[in-house]
Amino acid sequence: MSAQKKGLGKGLSALFGDIQNKNDNNEIQRNTVSISDLQRNKFQPRIIFDEEKLEELSLSIKENGIIQPIAVRPNKYDKDKFDIVAGERRWLAAQKAGLNEVPVIVLKIDDQKSLEIAIVENVQREDLNIIEEAKGYQRLSKEFGYDHEKISKLMSKSRSHISNTLRLLSLPADIIGLLEEGKLSAGQARPLIGMPNASEIAENIVKKRVAARQVETMVKGKKRGISQNVDDPNISFVKNEIESKLGLNVEIMNKKNNTGKVVIKYKTLEQFDLISRLLMK
Repeated sequence: MSAQKKGLGKGLSALFGDIQNKNDNNEIQRNTVSISDLQRNKFQPRIIFDEEKLEELSLSIKENGIIQPIAVRPNKYDKDKFDIVAGERRWLAAQKAGLNEVPVIVLKIDDQKSLEIAIVENVQREDLNIIEEAKGYQRLSKEFGYDHEKISKLMSKSRSHISNTLRLLSLPADIIGLLEEGKLSAGQARPLIGMPNASEIAENIVKKRVAARQVETMVKGKKRGISQNVDDPNISFVKNEIESKLGLNVEIMNKKNNTGKVVIKYKTLEQFDLISRLLMK
């Protein structure tokens, strides 16, 4: 599937094309270098690498070699070394596979372009967790002065996605940790932004496996001073029974004094008529 179809960024080929057009000699060098001459990209947004997938790639490299060269740039302080721009996962897997040399493309780029390419590559391949993605956007903003609109255009993502992703960094450190570990999704965590007891709620969400939609309802209720009791097995059972019989979404909101309301949602007049007939029986 192409980057355009996936709607992710300008695409690495487009970025490389921009670089090639801007180079004085209008050329991107291709070489084979010692694997020990490559160094990790300090702008690499991804911190966590899936060991199982890394092992799978290593086995593939043993069998087929590295098909796509690693993009690098000359190291500023050591002319014999290169900084990885894109392809760190291939570099790690090549080490596991026991390779001594790897194919590279040597680019003439600055820190800003290095960060751009690293983020685009990882987001296109869906390798970043949401916090790594957010921190990548944050670096573009703080270090290179990108506003949300410019990041949006670079990544071909909506401005609201960029803003909402960056807002996750305002959550407490323990919730950010849950997001990094994949125990909490962005949809589950986003409603917790600004909540005074966010960490406590997050712990219950993970423990009870509360769905993102239920989290939104629960948080709205807490903001209104209502305890939604989505974790109460009795209320959950009744809610599921009603939804099963009606075929419609139902919300049960129960206050601490055991008063509350039942909300039955309908989308068409036919569904409204169904609810009306059942209630008037």
